[in-house]
Amino acid sequence: MGDEGDGKLAGARSPTGSAPIDALLGGGLESDGITQLYGEGGTGKTILCLQTTVATLRSERWVAYIDTEGLSMERLQVMGGEATPQLLRHLLLTTPHDLGEQTTAVSTACGLVRDGQRPVGLLVLDSATLHYRLALGTDQEEEARRELVRELSELLATAIAHAVPVLVTNQVYYSPASGQHEPLGGPWVNHASKSILRFDRLPGSRRRVVLVKHRSRPESATVVRITAHGLESELGSSDPT
Repeated sequence: MGDEGDGKLAGARSPTGSAPIDALLGGGLESDGITQLYGEGGTGKTILCLQTTVATLRSERWVAYIDTEGLSMERLQVMGGEATPQLLRHLLLTTPHDLGEQTTAVSTACGLVRDGQRPVGLLVLDSATLHYRLALGTDQEEEARRELVRELSELLATAIAHAVPVLVTNQVYYSPASGQHEPLGGPWVNHASKSILRFDRLPGSRRRVVLVKHRSRPESATVVRITAHGLESELGSSDPT
């Protein structure tokens, strides 16, 4: 792969703003692929999305954030601090209300990257599977699956062609066969994701984050604590306020 137009190299890392997560990933999100976060609700997936968004905005790059679950602007403001008003000028937030609107939002976000008028440094889809899940067990399930595949295919193609990291969150279901929670969307969703992080709940504000899949790093794990500022090292971090 060649250089991207703004000088960013494909395969480079984009910091998430969380030191333990960046260490787990070998420096941050890979810039030419999709990183999937999955786990039960309240395990910290969206918090990492917001933390990565703030880190990207601080680098004076734009973020296209597609939110299906209700983004907490209060938490974003705490993470951004006094610089929040200036940072928000480079945040492109979309809130689709169904899968069709979500597909349109993905195409629009990818189009912003392709036209090159803004230095987009991150694409976020949080959650990729909320609206898909609502179609499961109905006569719209197959069409919903095709829409989800189209969305992830376009996001992956954009990441590869323009060296822009993509961060998606995924919901889970309980699998009696494995005896644990598994990500929604089937094998193709995992295939499209070049890196996968699983979030496990621990007592209190502690969370275990497991690197399930990565192109160049072995499976490993770290324990973090949720604070007002994001996912921080378990050692020396303070409880949420």
